[in-house]
Amino acid sequence: MKKRIAILATNGFEESELKSPKDFLEQQGWTADIVSLKSGTIKGWKDGNWSDEFEVNYTLDEVSSKDYNALVLPGGVINPDQLRRDEKAVSFVKDFFSENKPVAAICHGPQILVDAEVLEGRNVTSFSSIKKDLLNAGAVWTNEEVVVDNGLVTSRTPDDLPAFNKKMVEEIKEGKHELQSR
Repeated sequence: MKKRIAILATNGFEESELKSPKDFLEQQGWTADIVSLKSGTIKGWKDGNWSDEFEVNYTLDEVSSKDYNALVLPGGVINPDQLRRDEKAVSFVKDFFSENKPVAAICHGPQILVDAEVLEGRNVTSFSSIKKDLLNAGAVWTNEEVVVDNGLVTSRTPDDLPAFNKKMVEEIKEGKHELQSR
C-alpha cells in the first residue's frame, strides 16, 4: 500500500538522520516529503560543519498531518531547537499523536516532543544530552539503540540508523496505534 510520510526539518538537521530514513522510506515505494518552516532549501550538518542542502517539498502552511501516514523527526542540535520554538511545528507534531499515527524521532529529534507534551509515561531513548529534558517531560528513558512505544520510535545517534529505519518502517506498516494518544 502506498504511504506518504512527512519529515519535519529545518536548517541544522543531522544530514544522515534525514537522508538515511528518507532513502529507506522511498525504498519501500513510499513518498517521503521534507516539510519545513519556509520554502526553498534547508541545510544539513555533518561532522561538525554545514553540509548539503535539501529541497523542501512543502511548508507547514501547505500541509497538515491528515495528508500523511507518519512523521519522522531527524536530530541535529540546531534543527529541533528551531522547530520546538515554532507553534505550527509543535501543533503539526501533536496532531500525529492525536490521530494515532506513527512518529519516529532520532538523536535530538525528540526535543520537539517535549514541547508537544506527548511524552508522559512514554518509553523513549535519545542522544544522552537531552535525557534529562525527556525525563522532566514525563518520559521513561533507556539507553538502547531503538525504543518503540505504541507507534513512537526513538533512537540515540546516527550509529542506530539501521535499527531505527527498520522499526520505523515496521510501525508505519502497522498503521494507526490506538494507544498513541494516551
